[in-house]
Amino acid sequence: MRDEELIEAAKTAAAMAYAPYSKFRVGAVVLAADGSLFTGSNVENAAFPSTLCAEAVAIGSAVSSGVRKIDVIAVACLDGDQNCFPCGQCRQRMREFGTEKVIVTDKAGRTHRHDLSDLLPHSFGPEDLPSP
Repeated sequence: MRDEELIEAAKTAAAMAYAPYSKFRVGAVVLAADGSLFTGSNVENAAFPSTLCAEAVAIGSAVSSGVRKIDVIAVACLDGDQNCFPCGQCRQRMREFGTEKVIVTDKAGRTHRHDLSDLLPHSFGPEDLPSP
């Protein structure tokens, strides 16, 4: 699937976001290693620490369907005029499932593909834990 198609799917997911407080709608699409797609949108909560990021929702959907390897995640924001990058917690979630590429859009709507290792340098992963 082309990057632009993944971003369009992320925009469709963003349109479903529940963002009554920030008015900042975000959508994400996970492309699993087996080629399956999973979407997510941000879900806000009056108790802000309880808010779910779109990426976390999409990853959770993929994992609950048995996915353990994610190749690409595309993220799109419908509101605001900044680039739409995943937060640190979501980058760590991506790392857990071996995500290699993250696709985002810039202010002009152009897509950009990044290596997760560039967005999360010197990351900590499962292989860093002691062997059982």
